[in-house]
Parts: sequence; structure tokens; C-alpha cells
Amino acid sequence: MTPDAGAESAPATGSVRRAKTTGLTKGPAAPGVAKVDPILVVDAVQRRFGGLTAVDVDHLEIPRGAITALIGPNGAGKTTLFNLLCGFDKPNSGSWSFDGKNLSGVPSFKVARMGQVRTFQLTKSLSLLTVLENMKLGAPGQRGEGFWSSLFPFLWRKQDQEIEVKARELLTRFKLDAKEKDFAAALSGGQRKLLEMARALMSDPTLVMLDEPMAGVNPALTQSLLDHILDLKEQGMTVLFVEHDMHMVRHIADWVVVMAEGRVVAEGPPEEVMEDPAVVDAYLGAHQDVDLGAVTGRIPVLADTAAVKLREQIEAEADAELAAEEAEEGRA
Repeated sequence: MTPDAGAESAPATGSVRRAKTTGLTKGPAAPGVAKVDPILVVDAVQRRFGGLTAVDVDHLEIPRGAITALIGPNGAGKTTLFNLLCGFDKPNSGSWSFDGKNLSGVPSFKVARMGQVRTFQLTKSLSLLTVLENMKLGAPGQRGEGFWSSLFPFLWRKQDQEIEVKARELLTRFKLDAKEKDFAAALSGGQRKLLEMARALMSDPTLVMLDEPMAGVNPALTQSLLDHILDLKEQGMTVLFVEHDMHMVRHIADWVVVMAEGRVVAEGPPEEVMEDPAVVDAYLGAHQDVDLGAVTGRIPVLADTAAVKLREQIEAEADAELAAEEAEEGRA
């Protein structure tokens, strides 16, 4: 795996550009392609709810030391897959491993202790605790958590001080230090996202999984969140995130996995995946740069070749369906 200095990337601070990581696979990009150094490997995982199959992933590998985006339309199974991999839900069948260790049946708190942590689309900060107290909750192995040890402060006071120092350092890094004494309920949606990401780092994770980190975030904080995600990679962590913002995916992701109807339908670098016909069919978000008014013909747009191409495809499919119906009527 090597950084590609010429690849498009999001500005980190001002005009600074960060290189994409390339050379992640052992073969051509395709669903289930083997990675050079996978940190997470999923095999034959299925999750059904009654007659609905929410997740049906045959094989998936997440590359170590890279930023991987998991995209797809609503209902594709992205968050359900996240829940399975982190121990918040149980599959009907299948297995997966993290860093070579089998995680099938491992509860979520043990998964986190092993170095695989996640954030949630709806933040899970404790509203009636201060920002600093929320941060301290993220530290693992606290001696004062036990009933008997909690009665003897000399057993855990030094560790608690070290945890507080680390929490304050992270709050400073995420520009939340001025809010450390405020209740978490007083934070904005974007600030709660930052708090949740900072708290996840209290356990020094190897893999950070972010579920729609940009959802509900004020545009003023978007660049800050992007920078922090890129920082995770530079500090040696692996990032796997679910996102609907295709501009964000193009800018920061080294690798993209596309899900539709519970299955992985495409994998590859962002630029290639956005042009994949399977992605176009499964996920209209691949055409978010195309004015749908131009596609439908309601708005005249000149020199929009993407819109023209998509409109021609839609018209061709409609003509084919009409011809089939006329042929059926003729036989009747």
C-alpha cells in the first residue's frame, strides 16, 4: 500500500492536500476482491428479519491503514452490517474476523476493547453529564469501576488523573476544550459528533467505524470533521465509514464499497466506482451531480453530457418496455 501523491484528496488545513492510499488489492477491483493487508474480513454473513434479507455479504475485506467508505441507497443494509460487525446484533449465519481474531458471537463491549470502535448516526452522548465526563467514560480498564476498588481512592486516583489529562488533550485537539464543563445536551449536533469521535479515541482503537459522520452537521463544522477523519489515518488507524455525501466520499476515501439490497455490488477507488454501471443502477446518488430536471427534460441544460446520456438510457428502457407490451398485446 502506497500513498498516491497525485490523487485527489480533501484539503487538510487551508490548501494542504493529503495523498490517497493505493495498491490496496491483490487483483482487479471487484466485489469481494482480496486485499493486500485486510484488517476486517467478512464471510457469508446473512441477517434476516422475517422474510426480509437485510444483509447478505458473501465476502468482504477492509484494507488496513486506509479510509474505506461504505455507500448505498437507504435500506441497503449498511448500518445493519455495522451493527453485526460491532456485536450490537447477531447474524443468522456467517463469520467475520478483526485483526485475525474471530468476532462471531463476541459482545460489543469486548469488540471495543479489542480495538474496533464505532460511532452512531444518532449520537450516544449522555446529555446530563459534562463533556469531560463523557470523555472519561470512553477510557477502558478503569480501576475505579469495581465496587470494592471504588471504596479505596488510592487504588485508582492516579489512573483517573491520567485519563483526565488524555481526555483534555483530545478535547483540545477537537476544539471542544472550552466546552468541557458544559452538559453534553448543550452542544450542537456537529459538536456532539466531534465529542463522540473524540470519545472513541480514548480507547486507542485500531479500527474506527463512523456511521454517517456528516448527518445533521452544520456546514461550518464539515471541514473540521473531514480533517479529523483524515488525521485518524495519518495516526495509523483504519477508518470505515457510512456516508451519503458523495463529495465527501470522493475527497477522502481511498476505497469504496457499494451495497444494495444487502449485497456488495461494487468495490474500487472512488473515481472508478462512481462510473460503475452496477452503482448507477443500484444507487442514484452516483448521479447527484446531474440535474434531474435536465434528465427528465423539464429544464433545458446545454452541454450536460451526463444528463443527456442518462436521459437516453431511460428513454431506451422505456421504449423497450413499450415494445414488449405491444408485442404481448399482438399475441393476445
